[in-house]
Amino acid sequence: AHEDAVWLDAGLYARVKSVFDARASSGLDPESLRLVERYHTRFLRSGAGLSERAKDRLRTINTELATLTTRFSQNVLAEVNASAVVVDDLKELAGLPAAQIEAAAEAARARGLDGKWVIALLNTTGQPANAYLENRGLRRRVHEASIRRGSRGNDQDNREIVARVAKLRAERAVLFGHPNHAAYVLADNTAATTGAVNARLAQLAPAAVANARREAADIQAMIDREGGGFRAEPWDWAYYAEKVRKQRFDFDETELKPYLDFWRVLEDGVFFAAEKLYGIRFEERGDLPVYHPDVRVYDVFDADGSPLAIFLLDPYARPSKRGGAWMTSYVSQSRLLGQMPVVANHTNVLKPVGDQPALMNWDDVVTLFHEFGHALHGMFSKVEYPFFSGTSVPRDYVEFPSQVNEMWATWPEILANYARHHETDAPMPAELVQKVLDAGKFNQGFATTEYLAASLLDQRLHQLEADEVPRAAELMDFEAAALAASGVDFAMVPPRYRLPYFSHIMGGYSAGYYSYIWSEVMDADSVEWFKENGGLRRGNGDAFRRAILSRGGSVEAMQMFRDFRGRDPDIRPLLLRRGLNAR
Repeated sequence: AHEDAVWLDAGLYARVKSVFDARASSGLDPESLRLVERYHTRFLRSGAGLSERAKDRLRTINTELATLTTRFSQNVLAEVNASAVVVDDLKELAGLPAAQIEAAAEAARARGLDGKWVIALLNTTGQPANAYLENRGLRRRVHEASIRRGSRGNDQDNREIVARVAKLRAERAVLFGHPNHAAYVLADNTAATTGAVNARLAQLAPAAVANARREAADIQAMIDREGGGFRAEPWDWAYYAEKVRKQRFDFDETELKPYLDFWRVLEDGVFFAAEKLYGIRFEERGDLPVYHPDVRVYDVFDADGSPLAIFLLDPYARPSKRGGAWMTSYVSQSRLLGQMPVVANHTNVLKPVGDQPALMNWDDVVTLFHEFGHALHGMFSKVEYPFFSGTSVPRDYVEFPSQVNEMWATWPEILANYARHHETDAPMPAELVQKVLDAGKFNQGFATTEYLAASLLDQRLHQLEADEVPRAAELMDFEAAALAASGVDFAMVPPRYRLPYFSHIMGGYSAGYYSYIWSEVMDADSVEWFKENGGLRRGNGDAFRRAILSRGGSVEAMQMFRDFRGRDPDIRPLLLRRGLNAR
């Protein structure tokens, strides 16, 4: 309601429009001129140009959407907690690492279930515990608890909310002159059109599914060699994929974890890479108030010793915290307002019990580097206006800098500095490091297919007109039909998120979940640039900071990429990285 009061204020819009209309003769500098143009666009995309009757309807829609999406998020969190799997017999947890067993016992005690164990769920469809659990029945319980969330017919059932939100968004898009919500969203992104996104996803899906089917055949072969006597199901994938990985590359994830202590990865890996590449340094401080005792605070200093930013890190999962990992900008940089950035990363690493270290799996390591890439985008911002600060860029561009930062997780100098045994300080053995690198494309069919399935669901739902949106009772049938129509209906690889717990698309990624793969095209191409130019060099970091990280949204997104790379992005490095090039 507050935002509508601003963006739909006729007098305020008239003043903005008068500046916009006079911009050609205003003598404004480029950033100020872009500010005028972007504010004018923002007002129009918020409804300033609508009739009073249409504005009234828009206010009603926006108010209802705000209520519904908040309820959706509350339901998702409640369902994650309510769907946690309770285990009565310790024998059922065979295969689960000891630290996770103790964490499950602690989670049970917190619920008043002394003598039991609780396997907490993440918001994704796949659950990490299933990579370790030997008990097939328990793996199935965990998987089915995960996929039923939000569609169980209880008070947290989100199907009605998803259907209503989709219908309201479609109606709102028509008010703005667009055929559907996706068309409205994409018009202000680098993709520009639904056709461009559909074509990109359709280009990638067949190869991804074909790779996933080959991986599934490998999993079935492993089951058969062990005399399993059953056909593989989705809850078997993570467990047997780990066996295939171990056989093919002679290692499994449990071998890595002793070398991946959270705080060492952060300070000797993530921070160390930023120090080498950009010349910045970090000092922890304990004098500032924090909202939770687990949060740590760091002063960040630029290469010349001047203060650059404050960085907060909130590492551990807890019942009151939403799942996933994300970056937050608490104070956005602005020369106009004299503001320096205060940014944070939030992750959901399992909190260790007692004096045990917080050991990570490899995906968690990559996520930490990724989210810090967003933090760098906020910290290095050097713009006049807060409107353009940091990550204030199109949704399908914002993941690009953070994905580039993932490359340093496996860079030899960086990896050698942080991957050290938490007890002996011995470096990760060279042969294990090589296995990690060799396994880089392993399971990429699965990873790409589950991601594309979710992206395609997002587009299918948001490319509907209002009268085409399915009723709540039909939502899961719609989901199945949409996956089939898109060619990603491979039962062994369910979508990374199903519609009733697809939090991204109830928030800022509505019709925008494709953004990760769209950004990854630019990311993979940029990684090639770093490699071609000597990798971890201050000169390279300064060039990336100058062209990309410092400019926020003050320059058109694709122009920033062209300024950095000298051309439009090339998709070939991405296809090679994900093993999607023709075989």
